[in-house]
Formats: sequence, C-alpha cells, structure tokens
Amino acid sequence: MLSASAPVVLLLHGGLDSLSGKTGLAMLRYRSGPIVAVVDPAWAGSDLEAVTGIRRAVPVVADLQAALPYAPQVAVVGLAPSGGRLPAGLRADLVAALAAGLDLASGLHTRLGHDPELAALLRPGQWIWDLRQEPAGLVVAAARAATLPGERFLAVGTDMAVGKMSACLELTAAAQRQGLDARFVGTGQAGILISGGGVPLDAVRLDFAAGAVEAAVLAASRGAGAGTLLFVEGQGSLCHPGSSATLPLIRGSQPTGLLLVHRAGQTALTNQPAIPLPPLVQLISAIEQLAALGRAVNAPLPRIRAVALNTAKLGATEAESACEAISRETGLACADPVRSPAAADWLLDELRASEGIRTPGWRHHKPLP
Repeated sequence: MLSASAPVVLLLHGGLDSLSGKTGLAMLRYRSGPIVAVVDPAWAGSDLEAVTGIRRAVPVVADLQAALPYAPQVAVVGLAPSGGRLPAGLRADLVAALAAGLDLASGLHTRLGHDPELAALLRPGQWIWDLRQEPAGLVVAAARAATLPGERFLAVGTDMAVGKMSACLELTAAAQRQGLDARFVGTGQAGILISGGGVPLDAVRLDFAAGAVEAAVLAASRGAGAGTLLFVEGQGSLCHPGSSATLPLIRGSQPTGLLLVHRAGQTALTNQPAIPLPPLVQLISAIEQLAALGRAVNAPLPRIRAVALNTAKLGATEAESACEAISRETGLACADPVRSPAAADWLLDELRASEGIRTPGWRHHKPLP
C-alpha cells in the first residue's frame, strides 16, 4: 500500500539512536522514495547524519505537527520495540497524523486499524496499513521454489539484528549496478516497507510459515530467467533460543546458496550474553546439514558461499583485519557490503562464483576500499 513515491514522515520516538528504531533507520538508509521528516522528540533540531551516520538530509522534529509543513502523505511507525506493541508515547502523533489526513503504515504487532479511536478518525480514501498480518490463502510448503530458474540466496545470521536485511539489499543493489536481474524478498517489517512486498514471517502460524515464504518467493520470481538473482531477507538465528524463523526460510525458499551474516567480534548473543555463539565453522556445518534436508530431488546442495561481516563499530583498518580473520577461520570470502559499493560488488562476485565451504585457512579476502 505504500507507494515508492509517497512522501513519508517517520515516527521514531526514542529510536533514532537505539536498536528499537531499526525499522526507521533501515528506511532512512535504503528507501529510494522521499522521507520528508523524522519525529523524535529527544533529537528534535539535530543533524540526522551526526546522530545516525546516515547520509540523508532529513529534518528531525519534535512531533507530528512540526512535520506537517514538509507535506508528508504517509506516517510510518519506524519503531520495532520488543514484543511489537504500540509504545504509549506514540499515540498522540498517530492521532495527529490521521486528523491531518495522512495515511498510516505500521509493522507493529498491535494492529492500529483495530484501534477504535484511530479507526474513527479515518476519512474516505484514507487508510491504515498493518503489514504484520498473515497473508490469506496460505498452503503448506512443498519445495515448489526448487523449480524456479536462476539463483536464490538466503541470508542466515549468527544472531538477531546483525544486518541480514542490509546485506541482502546491498547485494541486490550491487547486482543491479552490474545490469543483472536482481530481486529482494522482504520477510520483516523494514524489508517490506522498503521494497513494497514480501511476507511478515513472524505474523504467520508455524504450520504455514514455510508455505508463506514459498509463496513470497514464487511471487517475486514471476518472469524470472536463468540469470535472475533472488535475495531472501533472513530472520532470527538458529543460535537464539527465542527464534524459529530460519528453518521455514530455508524450507520455503529452497536456496541455491546461503550467505552467513555475522557481527565482528561477537562471541555471545547480544541480548542474552550467557549464551555463547559456536565457532563459525561449526555453525556453518550445522546450517548446511539442516539445509540439505527437505530438498527436492536433484536440487543443488545449499552451501554457505560467503560471509557478510557487520563491521559498523570498527574503523577501516580494524574492519579489514576482522574480514581477513574470518576468511582464515572459515575459508570463505568475507567483506562488509555496507561499507562501500566496491565491497558489495566484490562480495557479490565471490558469492556467485563460490561453490561453498573451503578448507579453513584458505585466504580469500579483498582489502576494504
């Protein structure tokens, strides 16, 4: 429902400098359409790039009323709080947005369209898009994606929020720069808001989760040819005790290749530090063994072909050293595709050329530009 050309105001109350704002921050980084203002009372009047590091000239204002002079058409909830519930401080700006004639888009579990106060404010032609809803007509997965032409790359992470979506979007953009038919399948609220399509996997009943992914992959592959590259946004992590998303993503997408996404220096789960991460080689082996199950006859064995390393907290020299260390440890190409287009281009070439795991100790890393 959110068109690529619609002017957007992001509601990011308290999220401009925290992980809770990852949806809005992702839109600021990757949405090609206009974002005319950001609402975050804590940072009103601040320079967006100075606060976030994102090079985008967007004013930061205190409330929705202050954003109206910038002529937004859609107010987007840019927060992803734990549990997906509506933060109490956001309601006043939602009411103000609807009263001003704006449409609303939200990826929260709290369905704004079911809120009596908000629904009563809707005028003819005005809408509330609660994207975190199970699609209609779902069926159980049956490895149908395995029959598709081209290649399907699924991002798998060592933890939550390590950059799986960002890596896929950067590689999609790199492929498109090379003139390739590259497509992105969003599986979470930010990916769907940025791309305009996909499936909100965490809103789907478990029995139909793989089928929902399969349906989204089939839809994104309409008209695909042998040279088409499909990048499927990963969710969660097999390492996390609260996550069950990776397996239906593998089953539904029937990937021809896997991309491991990891944060440099991380040895335990971010929000559960008592749970250590296994050595990467051990984790790679476990993921590949799981991906080998539930495949169609004669389907290629999905292997992890490369590592996208999140080096956001490192300087250039440290980031290069971290990528080299991962390459030595895993025997796989490693780079941070977010750091530069050149790094993304190189990682894409290696991802496409690779056949999977190599002997650990094999050095395959291009110094960061």
